[in-house]
Amino acid sequence: MYVVFALLAISVSVVNRGFANVKDDSTNVKKANDKKHPPAVSPTLLFFHYVDDIYATANLSESGLDSAVFQKAMVGYYNLKTANLLPTASSVITVVDFNLPGTAKRMWIVDVQNKKLLLNTWVAHGQGSGKNTADTFSNIDDSHQSSLGFYITDDIYVGKHGRSLHLDGVDTGYNDLARKREIVLHGADYVNQSTIDEQGYLGRSFGCPAVSTEVVEQVISAIQGKNMIFMTGKDDTYNSKFLNQEQAAKLAFADSSFSLVKEVMTN
Repeated sequence: MYVVFALLAISVSVVNRGFANVKDDSTNVKKANDKKHPPAVSPTLLFFHYVDDIYATANLSESGLDSAVFQKAMVGYYNLKTANLLPTASSVITVVDFNLPGTAKRMWIVDVQNKKLLLNTWVAHGQGSGKNTADTFSNIDDSHQSSLGFYITDDIYVGKHGRSLHLDGVDTGYNDLARKREIVLHGADYVNQSTIDEQGYLGRSFGCPAVSTEVVEQVISAIQGKNMIFMTGKDDTYNSKFLNQEQAAKLAFADSSFSLVKEVMTN
């Protein structure tokens, strides 16, 4: 089963957080105890309850991860599974929020199955994207800019930065040239508190999501081999076919979970 969560913990009130845009129906609530008129419970509404439950249980708010960004990441996660770009067993997602400055720990690795935050750490953006904040993004070779969108992690290799991880961008026009540009996850000695203290901002890469050499082995071990990375930032033009909410909800509740949840909410 894709979705395992405490059914009795779900309420019919919905937190409308912008991206989810799922509205509560007060009429349905009034009819909740009327078995002749059970409330219409949509898969999308239930899906965002599920996402909110992971967010709360993993204490992601306390770590600084924006709830709307996490929602987008989860929608993409299920759409990528629908597209068979992620294996069924994949349960670890990585979120990089370039809306935050480089001095903030803006990378989160989350085990969504166990609702647990595995790591929250610094990650560099490209030199061409900005100084302390990333303001511009590109899919162009030699731009030295970061690229937004969904990535799938692949194999480990040893290169000029030591053990590194190949990434495949799956958003056409936004990051699908990642392999050609040699955009990989690697460790860098300029990603740490000492660099921030010395120059006032985090060191920057040539477009790669570089992490501290102190955690690179932990990061690679956690996300290697066909897991998702979602990188978001200040770009109103970014769009992705993997942000289909209805499709995500359909897959998430493709098994008996949806029927069980609906029964609990309508009785």
